[in-house]
Amino acid sequence: MAQKDAAVHAAIHDPFWGSRIKTVRTQMIPYQWEALNDRIPDAEPSHCIKNFRIAAGLEKGNFEGFVFQDSDLAKWMEAASYTLLSHPDKQLEETLEEVAALIASAQQPDGYLDTYYIINGLDKRFTDLRDHHELYCAGHMIEAAVAHHEATGSKTLLRVARRLADCMERNFGPEENRLRGYPGHEVLEMALVRLHEATGEKRYLKLAAYFINERGQAPLYFAGEAEKNGKRCHWEDGPLGLQYYQAGKPLRKQEDAEGHAVRAVYCYSGAADVARLYNDESLKAFCRRMWESITRRRMYITGGIGSSDYGEAFTYDYDLPNDTVYAETCAAIGLVFFAKRMLALEKRGEYADVMERALYNGVLSGMSLDGQSFFYVNPLEVVPEACEKDQLRRHVKPTRQKWFGCACCPPNLARLLASLPRYAYEAEKNCVFVHLYLGGQLQANLPEGQISFELSCNYPWEEEIRLRVTGCEVKNPVTLALRIPGWCRSYRATVNSEAINEKPKEGYLYLTRSWQTGDTLSLSLDMPVECIQANPVVREDIGKRAVMRGPLVYCLEQADNGPGLHRLRLGSDPQFTARFEEETLGGVTVLCCEGKKLSDAGWEDGELYRPQEAEKYESFPLRFIPYYAWANRGVGEMSVWVRQ
Repeated sequence: MAQKDAAVHAAIHDPFWGSRIKTVRTQMIPYQWEALNDRIPDAEPSHCIKNFRIAAGLEKGNFEGFVFQDSDLAKWMEAASYTLLSHPDKQLEETLEEVAALIASAQQPDGYLDTYYIINGLDKRFTDLRDHHELYCAGHMIEAAVAHHEATGSKTLLRVARRLADCMERNFGPEENRLRGYPGHEVLEMALVRLHEATGEKRYLKLAAYFINERGQAPLYFAGEAEKNGKRCHWEDGPLGLQYYQAGKPLRKQEDAEGHAVRAVYCYSGAADVARLYNDESLKAFCRRMWESITRRRMYITGGIGSSDYGEAFTYDYDLPNDTVYAETCAAIGLVFFAKRMLALEKRGEYADVMERALYNGVLSGMSLDGQSFFYVNPLEVVPEACEKDQLRRHVKPTRQKWFGCACCPPNLARLLASLPRYAYEAEKNCVFVHLYLGGQLQANLPEGQISFELSCNYPWEEEIRLRVTGCEVKNPVTLALRIPGWCRSYRATVNSEAINEKPKEGYLYLTRSWQTGDTLSLSLDMPVECIQANPVVREDIGKRAVMRGPLVYCLEQADNGPGLHRLRLGSDPQFTARFEEETLGGVTVLCCEGKKLSDAGWEDGELYRPQEAEKYESFPLRFIPYYAWANRGVGEMSVWVRQ
């Protein structure tokens, strides 16, 4: 197996993320296993396990569910595998091996694997790449296989993945007698890179590069496929067209993030992987353009992306409505994937800043505190009656759902959170990067030996972070690179109680020392409450403010402030108190300030309009909770942006 020069292994014992990773392990993994087996009362059936049993010839029946149903099982297996790395579980490991054997028994002699076509007719495979998700399902299965092998050492699913990738490699490419197609929904590109890095097989990297470079090349593959099938593109008559799939023009000619948001960031993530491994400067430039387009002009303050219900897509610069927003949970997860890969291209704090913003807000809001209900759409403003009665807002739900027929988000959440340590820490040569502050034990395997740390913090509630060296086998100096978040205006750092004078570079504080066991590094990141304003071209947020503390976006919720949140106002210079409440929403820091509420005095007769009079305001105590925790106390209104 190919080995990286440096790597960090982490055992997370973190008050904030540790509890959520535990929720994944103890609640989400068992719950989703029941869902995949259609055993959740009053929830949409998955049919997933049943489809594999039918494809393997173990029972009779028809394929049911979406064409991409296989991917739900693959994502669940990936998440479950990651939990085994830190918490061995013999029963779960045996279940995973049984599922891997079931998948292997459904795989075809040439390596092909997709239950929809195995059940409905293999003669139709690879005939509808645009819409039928075969390559998407293959990508998730490969991701699951790499994680399963890493966690258990088993090769059962890894053999499936290699045979599947070999099947793809025989069928796709620029060579004669191969299809010049590519995935309609990207993810296979990232997966092939992971398989290449896990096995050392360069053919898989070459295929990933082919898929990235071939997209949108003339003649357009999806146009020819549609003509052959007599099947029009659903998006043909609207503003998206084939850019819905990132397939209307070559990637290097694309200037802005377009199309389906999840497909887009999955595509850009794969492109960043290929750009890094081939040192392709033009592809790197494309990735930077897409990053700037998203994060500077098309991203919500929560890290949500994809503002339109139509196509779950990007629209145009600064179009960020709060109440008709889409902001799919999977899109925020994909933005985290993209950020991680941009960090691999170049160490710039802005990438980790966005990764953190999305994780703490747009990703985490997608699951309930108990990990058993989920949001597909993540709004920034909700009036429950509008969700029920206004067709423009029917996609917005005021409460999380037990499961979905299209259940891409719940297992995607599980696999991301279960693998979170690999997003927090990274090693390159003799440098250890701390991108996110997660408490726990870290072991960095560097080219010259090991160095271990204990990181302790109560982030994001408290400002203090402490790293203690617990072991060092490296004789030469080692660099620790600590991210100074973009939201942090001032900080203090010491090593063994002595102030350090190094200045951050591109968002990271680089400390190079010959570290000794017992050395202690302390970092304090100031976390004042801030009122944030949007660029004036964001029409929906004119005259409004959002409240943040550290990486967390806050919101008003009806449970604390009563109905009619649109009538509440912040003062011009609100004075906040921050108080940690252990019994509230699993333990959160609540922000309170004195505000105003627009009075309805004089409107008692119910008239709709009247000549202008001076508006009357009453003092009103405002209480803000972290955005990720809303909708855990019943149905009610919610708003992130507040009038000032």
